[in-house]
Amino acid sequence: MTEQKVRWGVLATGGIAAAFTAELVDLPDAEVVAVASRTEASAKAFAERFGIERAYGDWDALANDADIDVVYVATPHAAHRTAAGLCLEAGRNVLVEKAFTLNSREATELVALAADRGSFLMEAMWMYCNPLVRRLKALVDDGAVGEVRTVQADFGLAGPFPPSHRLRDPAQGGGALLDLGVYPVSFAHLLLGEPTDIKASAVLSPEGADLQTAALFSWDSGALAALHCSIVGGTGTSASVTGSLGRIDIPDGFFHPDRFVLHRDGRDPEEFVLDPADGPRNTLRHEASEVMRAVRAGETESPWVPLEGTLAVMRTLDAVRERIGVRYPQEG
Repeated sequence: MTEQKVRWGVLATGGIAAAFTAELVDLPDAEVVAVASRTEASAKAFAERFGIERAYGDWDALANDADIDVVYVATPHAAHRTAAGLCLEAGRNVLVEKAFTLNSREATELVALAADRGSFLMEAMWMYCNPLVRRLKALVDDGAVGEVRTVQADFGLAGPFPPSHRLRDPAQGGGALLDLGVYPVSFAHLLLGEPTDIKASAVLSPEGADLQTAALFSWDSGALAALHCSIVGGTGTSASVTGSLGRIDIPDGFFHPDRFVLHRDGRDPEEFVLDPADGPRNTLRHEASEVMRAVRAGETESPWVPLEGTLAVMRTLDAVRERIGVRYPQEG
């Protein structure tokens, strides 16, 4: 695959599926050829909305559609293992929304299945594909702030969300951690790798979902990360990276920033701003383009969102859940 359009299938018809599909239909090298939902009516309505040729009322039909190059899985977390597994079994390349799965066991199974089939697999961690986040990562790696000492990040929504909402339903992987906390955790992983020690505390709902969670990670280097997520309070979604020689501040929307400020000892602050050609800040096109680049190149994973990094994040999320006492019904 080199010059022709990359043909996408979309599995699920919710809000994030619609947002991603809207980006795909505007990309000249992408074509959305099919969509699937649990009901044919939902699939047909989605297909009509975006001008998609085929609408399936079951996941198997989409997975076995040989005209599809990549399937985008946008179901709730609890269904990722099943949905992505069907597609990988059928030989499809797959992009899976984050959090990648409910737990590291499921994630390991998907990675092994992709390797067995020789298929491309990636977590839809669009933050890692954001041009400014990549610039920040490069600056830190190049020693712009010296040795990293601390990372701070938060992501909270005000709500309130009723118990039946997917963000509070344990059967759907509900709670702040998997839906929102995956961003602060992934941000810390991007800069420091997998932590060596994890402490966490949370406030749980009556049904057992975490309403807000705070975590403290540490590394053998002496670095620390203080992270927070919530579905009961809207936070500033800010982040900072402090090192021995300076600091980088992302004032808001750290997972899709439009600017950040580098403070270096003895120098004036330097502001880095998103290039208008790369915007808007909430675009998902960089993630889509990276998937298509990798698939065309015959790669089975992206260097920007490596599978071992995704597995490490899932191990960390498991450890946080163990410490706060969250377990999903599917886990027994």
